[in-house]
Amino acid sequence: MSRVPNRYGGGARTNINGLLFEQTTSLDETLIEAGYTLDGNKVYEGFELIGMSVPKHDIYSKFLEKKDIDYKKINSKKWLPDECFINLRTNTAYIIEKKFQNSSGSVDEKLPGCHFKKWEYEKLFTEIHFEVEFLYVFNDWFLHPRYSDTLEYIERMGCHYYFNEIPLSFFGI
Repeated sequence: MSRVPNRYGGGARTNINGLLFEQTTSLDETLIEAGYTLDGNKVYEGFELIGMSVPKHDIYSKFLEKKDIDYKKINSKKWLPDECFINLRTNTAYIIEKKFQNSSGSVDEKLPGCHFKKWEYEKLFTEIHFEVEFLYVFNDWFLHPRYSDTLEYIERMGCHYYFNEIPLSFFGI
């Protein structure tokens, strides 16, 4: 990933910096840099369709709705992942949430909710026999020892985390 996130700011600027971090950890860019081809949301390895990159609303309009999944009949809320890679070879959806911090804040309290969000996505994908993996992409702020309990909890709940990058090897490609 060629762009460098803005590591400065805080307070009112946190959302701006967080958005920049989200933009610099782009799944589509990472896939292209690794040699995959994208045609809209479809991901190809050579001429073989291997998956889909479906962030935010696209997870519904470009994938779930085409499988006759209506989230309103399954979940009480429409969850919008920052990114999602759907591996069509393994029938696995990888839900990616990106978290950027440069000072203490409310994101600290949101992180342990990963298992709830994973459960909500699992309900959406169960009917079509897809597994769900949930992962965070963190910036270096979360390397601080004060997050060790939170990181341990994330793992215990069957969720995953990485720092500053989207690891394509985790997606089985």
